[in-house]
Amino acid sequence: MEKRVTFSTTAIGLLFAAPMLLLIFVFFYWPSAQALYWAFTLEQPWGGGNRWVGFSNFRQLLEDPIYWQSVTRSFVFGISSTAISMGMALILALLTDRELAGHRLYRSVFIWPYAIAAPALGLAFRFILAPEAGLLSVINRVWPDLWNPALDGKDAMIAVIIAFSWKYIGYNFIFFLSALQGIPRALIEAAAIDGAGPMRRIRDIQLPLLTPTLFFLLIINITESFQDSFGIVDVMTQGGPARATELMVYKIYFDGFKGLDYSGAAAQSILLMLLVILLTIFQFRFIERRVHYK
Repeated sequence: MEKRVTFSTTAIGLLFAAPMLLLIFVFFYWPSAQALYWAFTLEQPWGGGNRWVGFSNFRQLLEDPIYWQSVTRSFVFGISSTAISMGMALILALLTDRELAGHRLYRSVFIWPYAIAAPALGLAFRFILAPEAGLLSVINRVWPDLWNPALDGKDAMIAVIIAFSWKYIGYNFIFFLSALQGIPRALIEAAAIDGAGPMRRIRDIQLPLLTPTLFFLLIINITESFQDSFGIVDVMTQGGPARATELMVYKIYFDGFKGLDYSGAAAQSILLMLLVILLTIFQFRFIERRVHYK
């Protein structure tokens, strides 16, 4: 039997845990407490402390149609980017797992996009998807103004979704490939001997055994789409044109740091946190039922 490491006294264990507890407190609990305080108060003009206003900041937000538009855009962005990134990653992982020619190269190359910082990625896609350069300029010569994210809100949203999805394809690919390689080869070979084709093996064997990984990545991707999209949106569109790409996380930044509405931005951050928690609970409550752990 393997022996577990134990400490002779509780103090030694707490000493080892202290650095991590300090980091969690400084970078999570303290900022969260500050945001919660700002959300229920209103900063006095020209400084001079905060005045308690209760739920006034939240009431004002919930009555603001512009805020609800940012919520709708965030859902569209989150669902679209999650579907694209997970779908493409699953296809690439299935092809790599079949050990096609060059699979060793693909296995290392496909994970590189996730290592790129979001602002750098946004800057790269801002040039790649520019309507006046490259392939898209040729398309615009044939069909004028078919693609112009600087003026068309739908094009701008498509651009940020593509950029964000491309980044997370690499992240999802790692987990999908690891899960596929954990499936016993005897099951795949037995199905092949019985006459099941590649698509039948994927549908009846691999996908059911991938459901824990699919469920995990679904939660991670939805959460990240609501929280980690700021860098790409800020570099590519800055929330424009005409607020067409102003997602919830970007609106928090814009209202707080540019509009100097710290209390309103804090209230938005609390609502965003609650929304992510509710989405996670919903996924555990209704989607996990379809997950097969054995």
